[in-house]
Amino acid sequence: MRAAVLVEPGRIEMEERPVPEPAPGDVLIRVASVGVCGSDAHYYREGRIGEFVVEAPLVLGHEASGTVVAVGEGVSAERVGQRVSIEPQRPDPGSAPTRRGDYNLCPHMQFYATPPVDGALCDYVTIGAHFAHPVPDTVSDDAAALCEPLSVGIAAVRKARVTAGSSVLISGAGPVGIVTVQVARAFGAVDIVVTDIDEHRREVARRFGATATLDPRSDDTSHLRVDAYIDASGSPAAVNSGIRAVRPGGTVVLVGSGAETMPIPVQVIQNRELVLTGVFRYANTWPTALSLLESGRVDLDSMVTAHFPLEKSVDALESDRVPGSIKAVVHLSPTVEAQRGTE
Repeated sequence: MRAAVLVEPGRIEMEERPVPEPAPGDVLIRVASVGVCGSDAHYYREGRIGEFVVEAPLVLGHEASGTVVAVGEGVSAERVGQRVSIEPQRPDPGSAPTRRGDYNLCPHMQFYATPPVDGALCDYVTIGAHFAHPVPDTVSDDAAALCEPLSVGIAAVRKARVTAGSSVLISGAGPVGIVTVQVARAFGAVDIVVTDIDEHRREVARRFGATATLDPRSDDTSHLRVDAYIDASGSPAAVNSGIRAVRPGGTVVLVGSGAETMPIPVQVIQNRELVLTGVFRYANTWPTALSLLESGRVDLDSMVTAHFPLEKSVDALESDRVPGSIKAVVHLSPTVEAQRGTE
């Protein structure tokens, strides 16, 4: 099979590799679509994200969909031919976090495209059968792949306790910020304010459901008193001002990956009894993601602004620097949808 391999920062090489064999409990998937995440671009450019360092050749890509083409021992052969969205993680079933349902926090997690685990920018991948989620016919390959960032948005909105009538402030109108806007709206939020320094991204946020957008360089948010603040920017300045915008008893959720440490207004948190928490990936989100897609409450296809073949993976990884870009998708399977080519 073909694989786009990161051999060193800034260099991707195409390689021929053996098709993997599905282990007991696994399925083998022919990959159809792979979304490009900011973490992929960071590994490509820098070779590391925090404590995760690329020390050997690595296949990037963790937002993926495809079709089951073979099954391992213990998996029903009826699964062959199913279109699936891949939840790209292998937790240790015996770890304490997994046993209590927080499998995303498993200390022995093997996660696609996180060193040293290969990802999905290749023709075939394997995953545990329970993490290959069947996709309705009405959901495209691209949208099925983007269930992964959608799951981040679902995890964030759940942590923020957003419900009918909620008000929420979101900083950062990148892909995760945009899916979080859509999820907050689907969960019943009526006031969704988004901050971003880029006017085009603010316009995109409005198109996907933000009720108001602000430029944090000139617009004050401290008077808002929202029920929840979700940071999808990783900016210390955004986090500081966002916390001050939350009403007493409200919730702050940190999603964006930024500085390892940052100053926060501790007295505001104490005096308002704010709940401050983080989001690390997701757990038990895929059924909700697929329901939101099938019902039309969330639109992922409209977020895709460029398509690339596997051989153009470098262009896909650099596409976040193209003005107007929201989400790039790499197409692998020769489906009618994939034959639209690079846009």
